[in-house]
Amino acid sequence: MSFTIIQQAHPRLHRSELAVPGSNPGLFEKAARSAADVIFLDLEDAVAPDDKAQARKNIIEALHDVDWGSKTMMIRINGLDTHYMYRDVVDIVETCPRLDMILIPKVGVPQDVYALDMLVTQIENATGRTRRIGFEVLIETALGMANVEAIAQSSPRLEAMSFGVADYAASTRARTTVIGGVHKDSGVLTDKDANGERQYFWTDPWHAAQTRMLVACRAYGLRPVDGPFGDFNDPDGFVAAAQRVAVLGYEGKWAIHPSQIELANQVFTPTEAEVTKARRIMEAMEQAAREGRGAVSLDGRLIDIASIRMAEGLLSKARQMGLAS
Repeated sequence: MSFTIIQQAHPRLHRSELAVPGSNPGLFEKAARSAADVIFLDLEDAVAPDDKAQARKNIIEALHDVDWGSKTMMIRINGLDTHYMYRDVVDIVETCPRLDMILIPKVGVPQDVYALDMLVTQIENATGRTRRIGFEVLIETALGMANVEAIAQSSPRLEAMSFGVADYAASTRARTTVIGGVHKDSGVLTDKDANGERQYFWTDPWHAAQTRMLVACRAYGLRPVDGPFGDFNDPDGFVAAAQRVAVLGYEGKWAIHPSQIELANQVFTPTEAEVTKARRIMEAMEQAAREGRGAVSLDGRLIDIASIRMAEGLLSKARQMGLAS
């Protein structure tokens, strides 16, 4: 029924998600020392076919030998339509207790997630693994977006979704060649002013897709994460893209270059002013409850239940980051 409380995913800090090619072990130590909340060691797009087997060995070695601290460690496996996928899962999950999550690419239907769940469950049962592997899925095809609500309910292992803008653009035949940026032809014209002049404003071509995935995530207790911004020489463009999804309610964003990690962490960390205001909202609510008042106001504005929930959510996130007691 509509009042059923959806169980929330296992809580993890997820402001920045760093992509690291499994075929380049020289980057592993640097990634471990970075400020990224989540690291995924990639076996898919960043690894050439001839390098897949060696990349898998590199990742197994790194998950055993590198000190990753408290970071969430994830692998991006190859797609279910490839012959690499099953060895990615079996070899790494069987032997790497440090692995926290699996990133599943190009998920199109809930059955894709079920197939991985079944395989991982069998491995966990056979090996006696005590910490359950979590899943993150990439929504990066038209089929995946068409089924995003069903995918969000596909497995109790599912914790997060990422919006993969590059493959999504290819899948939808979008007229763009950039990854995660805007487009000069995506815009609106104002009406003519008194002088007959009109202004042109750029719009965000990914807004509708990002919003739909966000709603599916929030409806079913998952973390929404934005995918890559391809031009790592454009920090302003990255920040603008991150801020647009942060306003929508996203938890974090991918970093495809170390320079993007701190930018993501800054955007998705609540400011001191936001934390202070959230605290004041909660204090005003508690004071009103002690005084037996039903209406609560702060700085001349009414505080309703929605305001309180938003404040609670922000403070919960701030506590994860050590910003609030």
